[in-house]
Amino acid sequence: MPTTRMRRAVVLVTVLLGAGVQSFSGAPSPPPPSPLLPRLVSEGHAPGAALLAGPAYSADPGASTESAASADSAHSPDSANSAHSSDAANSADPKRPAGFPDSAHSTDSTRFESAGTGIRRADRFRAGSVTKTFVATVVLQLDAERRLRLDDTVASHLPGLLAGPTGRRVTLRALLSHTSGLPDYATSPGPAPTTAVEAVRSALAVRPPRPPGSYAYANTNYAVLGMVVERVTGRSYATEARRRIINPLGLTGTSFPGARTALPDPHGRAYDARGRDVTSLDPRGAGAAGELISTLDDLNRFYAALLGGRLLPPSQLRALLDTRPAHGAYGLGIYPRTLSCGTTVWGHNGHIPGSYVRTAATADGRRSLTFRVNTDTLAAGTLAALEPALLEDEFCTDRERSRAGS
Repeated sequence: MPTTRMRRAVVLVTVLLGAGVQSFSGAPSPPPPSPLLPRLVSEGHAPGAALLAGPAYSADPGASTESAASADSAHSPDSANSAHSSDAANSADPKRPAGFPDSAHSTDSTRFESAGTGIRRADRFRAGSVTKTFVATVVLQLDAERRLRLDDTVASHLPGLLAGPTGRRVTLRALLSHTSGLPDYATSPGPAPTTAVEAVRSALAVRPPRPPGSYAYANTNYAVLGMVVERVTGRSYATEARRRIINPLGLTGTSFPGARTALPDPHGRAYDARGRDVTSLDPRGAGAAGELISTLDDLNRFYAALLGGRLLPPSQLRALLDTRPAHGAYGLGIYPRTLSCGTTVWGHNGHIPGSYVRTAATADGRRSLTFRVNTDTLAAGTLAALEPALLEDEFCTDRERSRAGS
């Protein structure tokens, strides 16, 4: 009977609509924008600030990363001009670790926020000392391949670089963990060196090395590591990072500029503390300690892969996160921060003229946050106060729980 059928149809539609409304209303609403990011701009007197946060890329924890042998066969080493990657070269290797999408873009559930002016999500920027995590990953991969050992001395790979007993007692592990006792060339007076050898010599001209064992952050350590990678592989650290990390992960916005002074497009502008445009600069003064160019998406993707076990075997991953040599302050090219909620996040910051960036991720690599400002100096105290607050806001508050859908 038509009337009965109509009634049944009305009931069915009502039930379906009710189910849809219930499903929609039960879905977690997106968290509100962080109130902290605008404070980096207003209180820090920065032109702009941005962050990208959210769940990491999908990863199969049971799958192992291919060794680099199966992959495509502020100071730079002597071969900077010829061996560094270009953006075209960065996309040349189609191989990807299992579990990662082919695209370098992040999932739809990530959150991008910006404040002030001049920063877009896709912009490339100078990532400073985040370079150290890339270089450390290359060294640990070489350790896994038994092409070097972390307890090798500098003298065993670079005889004569560090004179006297220093070269015979400083190990690669000490360089990676900043416990070598070498002085920091970045604090040396005079013009910035343009090669790694110059960087080491300028550091040692200021003061002699201290005995190894105490943690003291020094860019010189990574200038030496860049030379070790080149001596062991016959290729620059930039080439090795490209073929071992950048290409396999599809980090299409990441490159090592070598002597190239311009940022690749797209990019915004970068400013020093006096408001001068420093977008173009000679990156050779950063080299293996800090020359990297990258994007928000790429940095989240890299740390997710690294901590998720996509780039290192278990033994080397444990070594990466071992802070005992540095008495809890630093691992090997990465450092921890334990938050008030008990969560420990791992990552690195980067500080170079015109840019400050900080990346942090959970120990399993499943959640990450990268934020940046387009100046290298914020107003006094602003960064010290707001960086921890940004990490707490992302990893310890209802924001994190709402994003996880719990």
